[in-house]
Amino acid sequence: MPKHEPIKILLVEDNEGDVMLTKLAFEKADIPVDIIVTQNGIEAMEYLRREGKFTNALTPDIVLLDLNMPKMSGKEVLKEIKEDPELKVIPVIILTSSEAHMDVLNSYRYYANAYIIKPVTVESFIDVAQTIEDFWVKINKLPSLV
Repeated sequence: MPKHEPIKILLVEDNEGDVMLTKLAFEKADIPVDIIVTQNGIEAMEYLRREGKFTNALTPDIVLLDLNMPKMSGKEVLKEIKEDPELKVIPVIILTSSEAHMDVLNSYRYYANAYIIKPVTVESFIDVAQTIEDFWVKINKLPSLV
């Protein structure tokens, strides 16, 4: 199957180790992506709204969102994205270490498109990256906000 154009992923993650692991997983899986990283919820919303230093930001195809972050939690980010008429069509995949029932339930109540527990090994993370590509890029039709 021919490779697709790189998908634009906004990774909202404050843990540098998880950022490196995410990038490595997509690279090892040979998935064409452009990963933009914001380290907290405030920065993520500025990026999505093209504010401040992000005035030339490209709208991501997918948001990978951690729940537990400083300044503005992933739950708050998810709620703001899904309440914004322009942003709510962007698929938001929760990528978190939390397995708490209420975190899962509340994420879907705020219209998360998927909830994934962060893998702990590179191999498992490669599987997750491949699954994201298989479903969100190859099977699913992503909205275009250009």
